[in-house]
Amino acid sequence: MALIRWQPFRDLKHWEPFGEVDTLRKEMDNLLERFVPEFGRSIDGAVFIPSAEIDETDTEFHLKLEVPGMSADDLDIEVTDEAVSITGERKSETKSEKDNTLRSEFYYGKFERYIPLPSQIQRDNVIAEYKDGILNLTLPKSKEQKEKAIKVKVA
Repeated sequence: MALIRWQPFRDLKHWEPFGEVDTLRKEMDNLLERFVPEFGRSIDGAVFIPSAEIDETDTEFHLKLEVPGMSADDLDIEVTDEAVSITGERKSETKSEKDNTLRSEFYYGKFERYIPLPSQIQRDNVIAEYKDGILNLTLPKSKEQKEKAIKVKVA
């Protein structure tokens, strides 16, 4: 009589806790790719969208954009009455042939960020500061927007 090794868990599948999340992410990427095929993509398929933070006071908006590794000359800021558009390009540094980089997760290339604002701003009085990889914009609210409010009487 031959002895057979008992393996009680051999028929169970290996469980991947994030397998379904990864599948959902791939489906969402495919869906976005169908509607906006060139959104934020470069030639190699990498995507760079700078992180943004916006605060509002009674008189102005404060917008912060995280764009490390760039200079102020690399950024182009356009302001309309109702939105801010920021474009830029991080250029790769020239490397010698002796430098053997095994892996690089740095993104080099162009980006564009369009941020709509909930109310109109004064385009002529925008203040921009760039320090330590953070772009700070102060966007004063339009006075005309405040004066457009009217009272409505209920009948």
